[in-house]
Amino acid sequence: MEEHAAHLRLVLEVLRQNLLYAKLSKCKFWMSSVSFLGHVVSAEGIAVDPAKAEAVLNWPRPTKVTEMKSFLGLAGYYRRFIEGFSRIARPLTQLLKKGPVLVLPCGSGGFVVYCDASYQGLGAVLMQNGRVVAYASRQLKVHEQNYPTHDLELVAVVFALKLWRHYLYGETFEIFTDHKSLKYLFSHNELNMRQRRWMELLKDYDCTISYHPGRANVVADALSHKSTSLASIFVEEWRLCEKVNEIRIRVGFSSNEGILATMIIGSELVD
Repeated sequence: MEEHAAHLRLVLEVLRQNLLYAKLSKCKFWMSSVSFLGHVVSAEGIAVDPAKAEAVLNWPRPTKVTEMKSFLGLAGYYRRFIEGFSRIARPLTQLLKKGPVLVLPCGSGGFVVYCDASYQGLGAVLMQNGRVVAYASRQLKVHEQNYPTHDLELVAVVFALKLWRHYLYGETFEIFTDHKSLKYLFSHNELNMRQRRWMELLKDYDCTISYHPGRANVVADALSHKSTSLASIFVEEWRLCEKVNEIRIRVGFSSNEGILATMIIGSELVD
């Protein structure tokens, strides 16, 4: 108790010296236990918060991949309190093996960003040495829905750079977009105020912008056109699309529903 009183006196003295205030109604003193980040800390040690344990016990049966991941995420937070947790949870984790295989960035270099935008949202993919590091997507904000196509595609680039700044800052990397005019962005002389503001952000990065046909930029395109669970987009699909682009297969669609109608194989050098 004396040690606790000394610590309390020290904290209050620091608050006083810095002219800081604590709301009395939100302060509790001389507590035998404290709830903190889903745990109960007391003189006996650290225990699971009973309310969180009850939430796990009463969790409804998952029927979707995202629901399964949410349940395993919550239960896994307390894995150190459960003996043999990995063995118990193994049947559930086996059900998630068909999800995308994302890799952790390894060292520096080899980063590539694919971006795309539509009037439904923005999509981006971060890759390193041909392997997917992360997917990202979001809906358009109200004011962005009035942007012209050029600015909208540039928003997707800015969105990706801000999101993955911790990976890309200080790196030399390439950005691919299916909007060809962005390739010449750095040589434009006439820019509006919004574009100039974005250019200031781009100057912080050592990057080049290259054109990538929309039919080959399929993953970022899908993320921008539809709010899709990222778990349903597989790395193998991305590699297949890269192979399709290499052999120059053109795919035509007969309607807006995306029904595959024809596949024409031929060289683009021949009309």
